[in-house]
Amino acid sequence: MEKTITEDRQKEIERSIIKKFRKPVWRRFTKAINEYELIKDGDKIAVCISGGKDSMLMAKLFQELARHGKKNFEVVFLVMNPGYNDANYQLILSNARILGIPITVFESEIFDIVKDEKSSPCYLCARMRRGYLYSRAKELGCNKIALGHHYDDVIETILMGMLYGAQVQTMMPKLHSTNFEGMELIRPMYLIREEDIIHWANYNGLRFLRCACRFTEQCANKEETDKSSKRAEVKELIHTLAQKDPVIEFNIFKSVENVNLNTVVAYKKDGVKHHFLETYDEQ
Repeated sequence: MEKTITEDRQKEIERSIIKKFRKPVWRRFTKAINEYELIKDGDKIAVCISGGKDSMLMAKLFQELARHGKKNFEVVFLVMNPGYNDANYQLILSNARILGIPITVFESEIFDIVKDEKSSPCYLCARMRRGYLYSRAKELGCNKIALGHHYDDVIETILMGMLYGAQVQTMMPKLHSTNFEGMELIRPMYLIREEDIIHWANYNGLRFLRCACRFTEQCANKEETDKSSKRAEVKELIHTLAQKDPVIEFNIFKSVENVNLNTVVAYKKDGVKHHFLETYDEQ
């Protein structure tokens, strides 16, 4: 009886992706894959699941793509346990069962390694997690890892770079790894809005980890811990501006596709800085 209830709920969750959330989630997922050429025939992709709403939805989207898509590819649903407390770890396992995701789990000691880091523990943690995921994915025969960054992550990164980094850059939809030869990182949630991910989770009565990139046992109240972060400030700024004019979010996203080098004082290409004066007198 319990198995039947679980299977019925899983089917309802899957139907919600294709039916109710077809336009804001499913179509944007497939659009990103096609527009940025994220998947090729023969790929073996490690779908990296942190336990949050974004990566869990991404895993379900990959399952649906494997069922209905035309690409010939394989997936491994990869979960790294960097030292979660038991409650958070069990929540990940429980959600995987509810969603019908056959996860592959491996252990690491990242939280123990970075716990005494004073200057930038979150940065170090993120870098180490990425390295562990690449390494494990390659061991499993994968040539790509998929991360669950979404549209809002992208526009926040663009604005953060300008305001706090004095640079114009974006979170790319795919990247070649510089440390793991033959490996790529892809972001198939690139065009999906965070509010639609939250709506999908709430509609299906699902509860996920509130944070995944820092010590989860310290994140019971994520809103409070985020108040002091630069990303939270930028998120709030974008939200405020978008309330006055919704097109602002779209314009931030498109701004890095419409860079006019003829109106840029300087730019970098392959690590080399170029200045407009280099060619100014040639015009």
